[in-house]
Amino acid sequence: MDLLKQKFAALLPALNERGRRLAAAAEARALGYGGVAKVARASGVSASTIWRGLRELQKPGRRLEASKVRRPGGGRKPLRDTEPRLATDLDSLVEPVTRGDPDSPLRWTCKSLRVLAKQLQAMGHAISYPTVGTLLHQAGYSLQANRKAKEGAQHPDRNAQFEYIDRAIRRQQSAGQPVISVDTKKKELVGDFKNPGREWRPRGTPQRVRVHDFLLPAKGKAIPYGVYDLTRNAGWVSVGIDHDTAAFAVNSIRRWWRTMGRRAYPRARTLLITADAGGSNGARTRLWKWELQKLATESRLGIAVHHLPPGTSKWNTIEHRLFSFISQNWRGRPLVSLAVIVSLIAATRTRAGLRVRCELDPGRYPEGEKITDGQLSSLNIERARFHGDWNYTIGPKRRHHK
Repeated sequence: MDLLKQKFAALLPALNERGRRLAAAAEARALGYGGVAKVARASGVSASTIWRGLRELQKPGRRLEASKVRRPGGGRKPLRDTEPRLATDLDSLVEPVTRGDPDSPLRWTCKSLRVLAKQLQAMGHAISYPTVGTLLHQAGYSLQANRKAKEGAQHPDRNAQFEYIDRAIRRQQSAGQPVISVDTKKKELVGDFKNPGREWRPRGTPQRVRVHDFLLPAKGKAIPYGVYDLTRNAGWVSVGIDHDTAAFAVNSIRRWWRTMGRRAYPRARTLLITADAGGSNGARTRLWKWELQKLATESRLGIAVHHLPPGTSKWNTIEHRLFSFISQNWRGRPLVSLAVIVSLIAATRTRAGLRVRCELDPGRYPEGEKITDGQLSSLNIERARFHGDWNYTIGPKRRHHK
């Protein structure tokens, strides 16, 4: 395509109107199927003009008199020259708020080319929707989707917290102690629902799924809670079926420790957990700390917790080291049952060596469980000097013998 553009850029300026039309048509005919579109993009000559040239090439015996060749500058003048307000009016319709017109009729409607053309016609402009598209491109507009970029106000200690977490992880790993990242993956409806992505199937036989994504009470929903071992590149996922509470989150960590962690780290004395600042493992969630106290006492581990600063959950290690690969593995496959979900998660692998173990958690975790001030004050918790609300260690409680 670049060579074709260079060719036309050198040739067309030296030709008159008819010569440009015939040169473009001859090139399109030589290219064969799709040639008209390719030449139109490369030369700037409209497809209709190229088709006209092709019709002329089919009648080589007919010569066009020189007097019938349009003089330079001839023909109908562009709308932007004959209607000087057209560009301003179009701009006010596309961006009504930034142009000072919050009451524009297009403020809350889809601004398609046809709708814009209709509004411009109502304003007195004789214009078609293809011409609207041409004017928009000339004015520097293009079709664009929303882009996630606004994160809200950043905490002043955000970077310092990330550096604090990084140092803590390095110390923990140097000592041969376990480090895990935890979080809840997006909840999934169980059933024959559309799952984003595509998978290989015989041509013309896509798997049929439901049109609407409404919860099927008989199947319910799946709540995957993940534990990712940063040192061993290994994952554990508990698939819950009740509620995403702090009790469910800590029990998922407990099951990881009993099934995988204790065997991998037989000399462990401490466990370091990185987690988001909100959700079931949030920094302000009392039940989270209460359940961690139970786990610390059971396992005889000192559990150090470091929360990511607010608004930074996308940087949680488990998101791009575990959850992203699970989503890739089951893309395009309806999650028709809990067994299918567990199997797909457990089958997740990467070339970097990621291995995942997944089990169903049929337990019930009622919402609304309250932890009193007295219970909170009984925790064996030590808060760090730097942001003790984000960084703290919960140690085992001594068991009292009668």
